[in-house]
Amino acid sequence: MKGSDMVARRLSPRCRGGFTLVELTVALIVSSVVLTAVATLAYALSSAVDSTDDTSRKQAQVRYATMRLSELVRHSRLVCYSGPAEFALWRADENGDGQINFSELVYIEKGSAGDHLHLCWFPISWGWDPVVKLSDIGSYSSRWWTMYNMYTEEAALISECANVEFSFDALPPQTEFVNILFDLTEDGIPRRYQINALVRGRAANLLNEAGDALVSDDD
Repeated sequence: MKGSDMVARRLSPRCRGGFTLVELTVALIVSSVVLTAVATLAYALSSAVDSTDDTSRKQAQVRYATMRLSELVRHSRLVCYSGPAEFALWRADENGDGQINFSELVYIEKGSAGDHLHLCWFPISWGWDPVVKLSDIGSYSSRWWTMYNMYTEEAALISECANVEFSFDALPPQTEFVNILFDLTEDGIPRRYQINALVRGRAANLLNEAGDALVSDDD
């Protein structure tokens, strides 16, 4: 074979060990499609996990709030007050004196926008636990308790809800049934929830004949 023929054969594209430009282009296109599909799948899986985590967290909040509020209302002595943004419970007569002490009083508060459910109570310092008149218990936002030199603490039961509503079978202190409704958005979908409870421990025997005050020294 002549030398010139050998050189021509060596330079022929068909005899080279690499890829042609067309083959490289096709390979890049296929790789791009595969990588795009993998990235899309990874994003979808990540979004699904985030959505599941969010739903699980909110469902846990609903279960906890339902258990806590149902037990609280069920064992309370009286629903003492209800307003546009809250209602107050005499949760127990712990010292058995037939009167409402601050440590025995708790609020369920939803805020003026109705966008959360908070539990609010009165911590006792230095043994100071005064008796409060039923007629003095008012709106949480008015901070009426400051005239007793008291302060409050709060804990969030559900912090990301909406359209919270309270309803009762009768106005306090004649209330026997409490209903709490709220919306919770899960995976972009708003769902309506309901918590209701009967005041089984209601101390109706401590109310006066008019049913608007306690028959004790607190009034």
